[in-house]
Amino acid sequence: MESNQANKKSNLVFWLIVVAIILLIGGVVLFFKSTPSQSGKTVIINEGQPEAAVITFSSPKKTAHYESNTPAHGSVLAGAPVNIVLDFNFDLAPGSEISIKKDGKESGVGATIIDDNKLAMRKNMDPNAPNGLYTVQYRACWADGSCHDGSFQFAINKAIANDFLDMRGKKEIVIDMVNISFESQNVIISRGTKVTWVNKDGVIHTVNSDAHPAHTYYLPQNSRNLKKGDTFSITFDQAGIYPYHCTPHANRMIGTVLVQ
Repeated sequence: MESNQANKKSNLVFWLIVVAIILLIGGVVLFFKSTPSQSGKTVIINEGQPEAAVITFSSPKKTAHYESNTPAHGSVLAGAPVNIVLDFNFDLAPGSEISIKKDGKESGVGATIIDDNKLAMRKNMDPNAPNGLYTVQYRACWADGSCHDGSFQFAINKAIANDFLDMRGKKEIVIDMVNISFESQNVIISRGTKVTWVNKDGVIHTVNSDAHPAHTYYLPQNSRNLKKGDTFSITFDQAGIYPYHCTPHANRMIGTVLVQ
C-alpha cells in the first residue's frame, strides 16, 4: 500500500517537472518571437544620391548588468547624437569607457563620463559626424575590478530631416501635447531656441529624454508630471538630435528635436 502511494507521488512529481519544462520552453520561444531585433536590418542612406549606401546592422553584444542605450541599436537618426549613453543596474567603476567609430575613425569627443549615480556612462559625439554606420564599443567595469565588453550600432541619415517641420530662425516654439501625441512630432530648430511643451489633454503627460525608463540621454529634458494646462520649457544650445517621449504613453508619444 505504502509502495503504491510512493509510486503515485513519484509519478506526480515526474509529470509536474515535465509540465514545468514544457511551459519554460514555450515561454522562451514566445519571448524570442515577441522581442523585436534589429540584427540583420538593412537600410539605405542618401537614397537617390551618388553617395547612396546600403548598410546592415550586426548583432549587439550586451554586458552583465546592462539595461539600455541611447541611441537604440539599429536606429537611424536625422542628425548626430549629442552623446552616447549606456544604462546599467549596477555601480560602474573607473576603467569604464566608450568608443564611437565609423570606418575605424573615432567620432567620440573627450573622455567617457560616469554619472554621479554611477548607473550610466556617456561620451560626447562630434556634432558634424557624417552619414553612415556607427559602431559603439564599450567596456563596463565594476568595483571588484572585473570589466566586460559590449557593442551596438546606429546610423545617421541626414536626409530624414527633410520630413521634419523646419522651425529654424525662431527664438521660441510651442509643441502641443494633444490627442495623446506631440504636435509637431519632429522639428528642426536653431541653437538657442526655447521649446515649450503645453499639455492640452485631460490626462497626465511628461516630456522625458530617452531611453525609457532611464531618461538619461539629456538630463535637462525631463519634466515633472504635466496636468492639462501645464507647460515645460527648455532652451537648446547644443547642436545635435534629441529623442524624447511621454512616459505614461511611451509606446505612442515619441518626438525628436533636431538642433542645427
